[in-house]
Formats: sequence, structure tokens, C-alpha cells
Amino acid sequence: MARYAQSERQLLADLLLAVGPDAPTLCEGWTSRDLAAHLVMRERRLDAAAGIVVGPLRGHSERVRTSLAARPYPELVGMVRAAPWWSPVSNRLADAAVNTMEFFIHHEDVRRGRPGWRPRELSREQQEALWRRAKGTARLALRRVRAAVRVQAPGYGETTVGTGGDPARLVGAPGELVIFLSGRQRAARVQVDAAPELAAFLRTAKLGV
Repeated sequence: MARYAQSERQLLADLLLAVGPDAPTLCEGWTSRDLAAHLVMRERRLDAAAGIVVGPLRGHSERVRTSLAARPYPELVGMVRAAPWWSPVSNRLADAAVNTMEFFIHHEDVRRGRPGWRPRELSREQQEALWRRAKGTARLALRRVRAAVRVQAPGYGETTVGTGGDPARLVGAPGELVIFLSGRQRAARVQVDAAPELAAFLRTAKLGV
């Protein structure tokens, strides 16, 4: 739902200001300033945003992100907080579909990038919204895994993904599964049940879509 995309956006902006520009995040090599610049680029610089997923454009994307990161930090966070109405990834029609998971993940990138973090207590409605997206993310992130992976969110549902073969099971709350499936396994409270080699692969593989 759009309200979760909006609430996570505001919570993230508040946290970015609270921790300052040099706080670590779960995004390897990125500080809070780097992460804020990434989000601004994604929404406001469509010429560079494609480089997030298209290899040949990554150099341009990184130059634009670095340029944005050089802005005064409060200004940069203000741009994260106030989404441009015209952006195809944050307008009213696209916001819920595109940003519900995006801003939840990046909020947790900042929260969990520092020692002493604890999982948040999320409402059932927000967990349901995250589970709807986790199912699709699982299909993409684990589509080439040579196993039959059951992804289970107790009380919300389950799905089986992968190419088939040896059984494996991932168990966690929807929000924790979203963190795991986005490639942040080390920071996710997810139970992995599988043969040792397969379990090690699932815990360390480069996941994400």
C-alpha cells in the first residue's frame, strides 16, 4: 500500500539526519550519504538510473551519484524525503508497487548497518504488504538455484521456488525474508534448513533481482 512506501520514506529520512552523512550501511562501501544520493538519482536522474541494472551504463550512473553525494547533506536528505511527483518510480500511481519494498530495505540498510540493531515490530498489514512482494522477489532471486526452496512466512503463506532437486527451506517474517532475498542475508533473521553445502550457498549467494 502506498502509505507504507510513504511512511518508510519518512522514517528513512529522519534516520539519515539522525545518524549523519558518514554512518555505515549494509550496502558495501556506502555510507548514509552514498545511499541517499542513490535514492535521489533513482528518482530524479532517469538518464543515470538505468545504470543500476544495465552494466554498460554503470559508469555514468556512478558519476551522477557521486555528483549528487557532493551536495549539502541536509539538502540531499530533503530530496529523499520529498519525492518528485513527475518521477515514474514515485508518482502516485507507481509509489506502492515500486517503493514499498525499496524504502523498507534501504531504511533497514541504515538501521542494520550499525551494531546493536533489533528487528522492528511491524504491523500485520505491513507484513502482508511485504509478503506479497517477497513471493515475487523469491521467484526472481532464487530462480536459478538448483534446489526446491520453500520460502515460508508463518502466518502469511509460503511459496516454492528454484529449479527443483534437493529440498531447502527459508523461514522468517515477511520483512526478514525481504531483507534476505535482496542479498542481505547476513543481516536477516531467517532460518535456513538445508544440507550443509546448500545452506551455506543460500546464506552467501549474491541474491537480489
